[in-house]
Amino acid sequence: MRVAQLAKAAGVSAETVRHYTDLGLLQPGRDPQNGYQQFAQADLQRLRFIARARRLGFSLKDVQAILARAESGAAPCGEVRDLLRERLAALQAHIDECQRLALVMHDALNDWADKPECAPDGQAICRLIEDFELPGENRPATPCPAH
Repeated sequence: MRVAQLAKAAGVSAETVRHYTDLGLLQPGRDPQNGYQQFAQADLQRLRFIARARRLGFSLKDVQAILARAESGAAPCGEVRDLLRERLAALQAHIDECQRLALVMHDALNDWADKPECAPDGQAICRLIEDFELPGENRPATPCPAH
């Protein structure tokens, strides 16, 4: 199979196949007649594995480690579980932070609903941002200067 055929069979882009080849995740042979890269059925299996691992949240570095462990003859499943636990914890922390930020943004929009438009005055660039009290802060608001 050539790059485009492999990509289509695996449901990824040709650029993805080329990138994974550049990283050494795929190691095609060469067609002796024209020098084109030739991928075997094993490459398709490996590419499908990589794509599936990526959709599960594993990084390419993770995938390289998993493949190296498997190629050494050792079962990578324990490492896979540990890595996924780490990825899940990091993802959950990111989700929690995004939810916290969404609440802060919601509070800011509510707070700003009745605030006047203020032009920059040398003291402030945008009073909405500069006067907004972030969680844990205690800041007095400053009024817009008279125009």
